[in-house]
Amino acid sequence: MRSFDKKMTELSFYLENKRKPNFDNFLKLLKREKPDRPTLFELFLNDDLYQMLANEKYKDPKDKVNRYTIIIKAFAAAGYDYATVYGSDMRFESGNRGHENAKTVSLNEGAVITDWESFKNYKWPDPDKYDYSHLKSLENVLPEGMKLMVMGPGGVLENVISLVGYERLCYMIVDEPDLAAAVFNEVGQRLVRYYEICGKYDSVGMLMSNDDWGFNTQTMLSVEDMRKYVFPWHKKIVEVIHAAGKPALLHSCGNLTMVMDDVIDDMKYDAKHSFEDNIMPVEEVYERWGSRIAILGGIDVDFICRSTPEEVYNRACAMLERVNNRGGYALGSGNSIPYYVPVENYLAMISAAW
Repeated sequence: MRSFDKKMTELSFYLENKRKPNFDNFLKLLKREKPDRPTLFELFLNDDLYQMLANEKYKDPKDKVNRYTIIIKAFAAAGYDYATVYGSDMRFESGNRGHENAKTVSLNEGAVITDWESFKNYKWPDPDKYDYSHLKSLENVLPEGMKLMVMGPGGVLENVISLVGYERLCYMIVDEPDLAAAVFNEVGQRLVRYYEICGKYDSVGMLMSNDDWGFNTQTMLSVEDMRKYVFPWHKKIVEVIHAAGKPALLHSCGNLTMVMDDVIDDMKYDAKHSFEDNIMPVEEVYERWGSRIAILGGIDVDFICRSTPEEVYNRACAMLERVNNRGGYALGSGNSIPYYVPVENYLAMISAAW
C-alpha cells in the first residue's frame, strides 16, 4: 500500500515548487512515445477548483483574458503542460433543453429545425465574425513551456442533435435524408472553419474535437449513418488541424468499440479521451488500442467520487506503472472534474504523477 497521507503532506510544497510546464513532453506522449515524466490530462475542471489551485478569484468571469488567466494558473499549479480554453463565443443557438438549474437535459427538447422552412430561416453562425483575439493576448500569460488546448463549441453530432432533437433526427435520416445531410453540412463546415482559425495562433498547441457519439452499448446513430453523416466532417476537422501543424484530439463519450478503427485509421485522430468503467475500463482500453492511438485520462469519474483518496491514488499509480515502459498515456479522469468530485480525491489522482 502506497503512502497517500505522505503525499498529501507534500502538497503545499509541491504547489509552491511545481514542475515547469513542458508541452514538448506532451507532444512526445501524443506520438505514443514514453514521456520524460508522468503526464497529466484533463478536459476541464470546475470554477471552484480553478480558483483554489490558482489561489486567485475571478475579477470578472465574463472577461475572457481574466478568466483564462486564472485557468492557466490553475492548470500550471496542478502540473499540466497546457490549459483548456475556447477559441471564441461561436455557438449554434437552439431552444431551451431543460428547466433553469436543471441537472439533466433532454436530447429531444429545444429543437429549432424541424423542416426545410425552419432550416432556411435558421440564423447560422459565421465563424469569421467572432473574436479570437484572446488566443493572442494569452501568449503573454502562458508560463514558459506551456500551450493552450482549444476545444470546440460542441461537436458535429452534438450540435445537430441540439438543433433537430435526437428522436426527430433519427426519423429525419429515414424520411428526409437530404434535409438531415443539409443540417450536418451547415454545422460541419462551420466547425471546420472554427478549428482552422484557432489553429493559426502560436499560443495553441493542440485542439480538442469534443463530440459525444454514443450510449453505453453503441453509437447514437448506426455505424453506417455515423460514417455517412458524422465522420466525414471529423476527418475534415482533423485535416485542418494537422495542416496547422497541431495534434487533433477526440473527446467522445459512449461505447465506440465498433468505430475505433475509423477514429484511428480514417479520421486519424492523435488521441482519444473519455472512458467509463461500465463500458470498458481504461486499463483494457490501453491494452487494446494504446499501441495505435494515445489514450488520455480514463480514471472513471464515478470511481473517483465513490472511492477513498487512497483507492484513487493507488489506481492512478497502478495505471502509470502499467504504461511506464510503453508511453502514449496521460493520467486523468474519464471525463472531467465537475463540482461534485471531492477535491481530496482529485488531488489523490494527480498526486500519483508528482
